[in-house]
Amino acid sequence: MSELILEVNDIHTFIGQFHILEGVSVTVQQGGITVLLGRNGAGKTTTLRSILGLANVRSGHVQFQGREIRGMRPYKVAQLGIGYVPEHRAIFRDLTVEENLRIAERKPGDLAKRREFIYSLFPDLERLGHLGGNQLSGGQQQMLSVARALVPENQLLLIDEPSEGLAPVIIEQMMEAIRQLSVHTTVLLVEQNFRMASQLADQFVIIEEGKSVLAGRMSELVGNTELINRYLGAA
Repeated sequence: MSELILEVNDIHTFIGQFHILEGVSVTVQQGGITVLLGRNGAGKTTTLRSILGLANVRSGHVQFQGREIRGMRPYKVAQLGIGYVPEHRAIFRDLTVEENLRIAERKPGDLAKRREFIYSLFPDLERLGHLGGNQLSGGQQQMLSVARALVPENQLLLIDEPSEGLAPVIIEQMMEAIRQLSVHTTVLLVEQNFRMASQLADQFVIIEEGKSVLAGRMSELVGNTELINRYLGAA
């Protein structure tokens, strides 16, 4: 079995006075793709934000490469080698594609080292480098959002809802890009599109009402219509 790169153990996370995560555990093996599944509002995005130090985790453990990171400031977590692609893209719309990539550098020279790899995944971005973020289509903005997280050399990439709002042909392009980048970087993915998730992920964790309720190999879940209907409402 592969070595664990991330271990989240029984975390309880609050937003204000609201107890959002009430015991979530997630293990991510080095290499490949693990997906967090669950209905809207189950706590998937909050789990990613908890890992990154962007949410108030009051108890439990978050370990990255064997090191406890719960309680660390988000920028310290990022410096350890964890990248984040938030939902809703969150690019800088007034900056060009090139400028969006350049400001994602963790240290000088990052983009120069990774440019060829990034453009091999997203060739559209190379020809659109001079355009502003507000001139890109939704799919191109999503490509740029993922590309920014690839500028530093991260060991783990957290990607939140990459297919949201995209046309089917763009979803296929995004799936292929995630497959290719997962050869180099371990991926923890949140994805509502079960077809996309089932074709990408090696492992899954289902979150329901702020608790992790089931985990295993994606190949075992795909053939189990009863579980899919019970927890996801989509066969």
